[in-house]
Amino acid sequence: MNRTVQPVAAARRVVDYEFDEFEVEDREPAIDLHQLMAAVRRNRWLILAVVLAAVLLGLVATMLMTPRYTATASIQIDQESARILDSQDVQPTSAIQDADRFLQTQVDVLKSRAMALRVVDSLNLHENAEFITQMGERLEPTDEEGATNLDHSIAGLIEDNLTVELPRESRVVSISFNSPDPDLAAKIANAYVTNYISYNLERKYNSSSYARDFLQKQLALARTRLEDSERAVTDYARAAGLIRTTDPSSTGANGQSSPTSVTTASLIQQNQAVNAATTARIAAEQRWRAVANQSPLNISDVQSNQAVQQLLTTRAQKQAELEQELAVHQSAHPSVMALRAQVAEINAQLNTIASGIKNSIKTAYDVARNQERALLGQVSQLTGETLAEQDRGVRFGILQREADTNRTLYDGLLQRFRDVSAQSGITDNNISSVDEAVPPAEPSSPNLMLNLLMALLAGIGLAAALVFLREQLDDTVRLPEDVEHKLGLQLLGVVPHIEDSDVPDLLNNPKSNLSEAYSALRTSILHSSTSGLPHTILVTSTQASEGKSTTSYALAKALAGLGRNILLIDVDLRRPSLHRILGEKSSKEGFSSLLTRQSDVEAVLETRAEGSGQLSHIIAGPIPPNPTDLLGSERMAELVATLAEQYDAVIMDGPPVLGLADSPIISAQAEATIFVIEAGRSHRGASKLALRRLRTANARILGAVMTKFKPDKSTDYGYYGYDYYSYGSKDQSASDQTA
Repeated sequence: MNRTVQPVAAARRVVDYEFDEFEVEDREPAIDLHQLMAAVRRNRWLILAVVLAAVLLGLVATMLMTPRYTATASIQIDQESARILDSQDVQPTSAIQDADRFLQTQVDVLKSRAMALRVVDSLNLHENAEFITQMGERLEPTDEEGATNLDHSIAGLIEDNLTVELPRESRVVSISFNSPDPDLAAKIANAYVTNYISYNLERKYNSSSYARDFLQKQLALARTRLEDSERAVTDYARAAGLIRTTDPSSTGANGQSSPTSVTTASLIQQNQAVNAATTARIAAEQRWRAVANQSPLNISDVQSNQAVQQLLTTRAQKQAELEQELAVHQSAHPSVMALRAQVAEINAQLNTIASGIKNSIKTAYDVARNQERALLGQVSQLTGETLAEQDRGVRFGILQREADTNRTLYDGLLQRFRDVSAQSGITDNNISSVDEAVPPAEPSSPNLMLNLLMALLAGIGLAAALVFLREQLDDTVRLPEDVEHKLGLQLLGVVPHIEDSDVPDLLNNPKSNLSEAYSALRTSILHSSTSGLPHTILVTSTQASEGKSTTSYALAKALAGLGRNILLIDVDLRRPSLHRILGEKSSKEGFSSLLTRQSDVEAVLETRAEGSGQLSHIIAGPIPPNPTDLLGSERMAELVATLAEQYDAVIMDGPPVLGLADSPIISAQAEATIFVIEAGRSHRGASKLALRRLRTANARILGAVMTKFKPDKSTDYGYYGYDYYSYGSKDQSASDQTA
């Protein structure tokens, strides 16, 4: 076949194959208990050694410790002391609400260096050599300054062994002291109680004495300021002609009568009179306007007048008598004339009385109006005088307020001074002793069980840290899941480890573990792309001896068994190994002879039937001095393209990636690349670097194959499975034994 194919054709053909994108989805929980237990199993001897060492160390340390005793005394701290005097202070609501802070302050006082020094002085501990020896210290004063330093050193020693505890929701404070001597521990704990109570009493007395002296000085100053301010008020009132009186109806802010001037008081009285006069004038005016245009006899006041009512009754009687007389006599009759005269007299009286009443209403209106005008004039005059007086009283008001303020301050200080003086002779205390410390019969430390438990926990923690560090530093690819999680590659198949067996014989046995594994690999490759089986496949690995040659041969054999025409080429021109699997000599002409044009394909190609298909192979041939140049030449591309046209698939057994440029060059010419990973030997860093080099050369990585996997040892890594490769053979053996 003399047809020449350009390298571009092979590259163009690659476009027809679209591999499924593989995405690694991390859906594992944050803490995988399965993997955690696997890590414990892997490192069980390390964990056991660390924990045992920690427990033994804790036991030895406990045995070497000096027994120490803890004596405890307790006191009750009340927020408010008993009230002895009615004027004695009571804790405000805010102080009661702040009880926790108050109690914590008292605890801090108990822990203070000053309290420790009081205990040292009261027990004369700086001269007690036995105490210093018992506490395990060596302190010796040399001079006066050294003695002071000794006191502070002993106080610090006491503070280090002192424990003050305040339980929640309680006012009882526990004071504990730890010492190798039980009697000394009780003695110092009780000394703390005694000194704290005396300290509290001294503090109260000193604060009362200070308050009394301070208030006495403040009273003298307040008295002087009050006298000066009152004198200034009096002098200014005399100079301004201001006369102040006390108005009971006018009260100040303190509820007492406030002083007012005579002019202001007169203005207030006249203003009240004007208001009354205005009201009376309005009423009189309304009354007059109501009767001004009425007949006098029609006025209601006239009609309700008793005299008018009697005259009207008399006139009615006389009028009736007149009507009777006219019925009998003539109008000129003397009796008729007399009755008419009487009626006329009565009418005249009625008119006189009615007119008088109407005129009295008018007179009352005129009087009210004149009185209002007079009072308004007086109010206007007093208003001017009051305004003038107010201008002069501004300064007076300022001086008066200053005097009132000074008087209030003076009265408050005077009352407070009386209260403090009354209380100064009374000593009250809100601290009381609850329990005295007694020498303990049993030591409080060391606690063997507690120390062993702490040592056990420390050992477990240290072992966990070591295991975590070891697991983090271990980047070995051990399990099939690591291919996806650590390398981000699709897992095409897993090949079990074979112990000292002939690989070709196992591959010829269709029920062997190895044959079943590569059959599963074949199925994965056939379904890995949408276009079916790639025409050219490169099989490579990170480093040598990971099983890529066995994988290449087994894959070619498995594909040929499906009736395919498969070509297997050993393109590792540095350390070829395929010829050993095929049982041929390495000196025989092979692929290197084709690249150097020393032989043609027919001379180096060997073919045999494999199932229903054919398996052809070309070994590497003589090792050339320049493999990289040959693999990157145009001859290489022409050969790959030509052979890909003649076979269903061309599988190339390539060299390792790291340290060499051969595999990246070959991967660029192959339609698919299969990455071989040896379980327990390949590392994530090296494998990632190899994959990065392949991707840099635009390699199309189909997936990864894990080789030499040991299912029986994978349980230490949290993995179970892959026993199904021997399922058929085990079933058959069991059937034979049963038969």
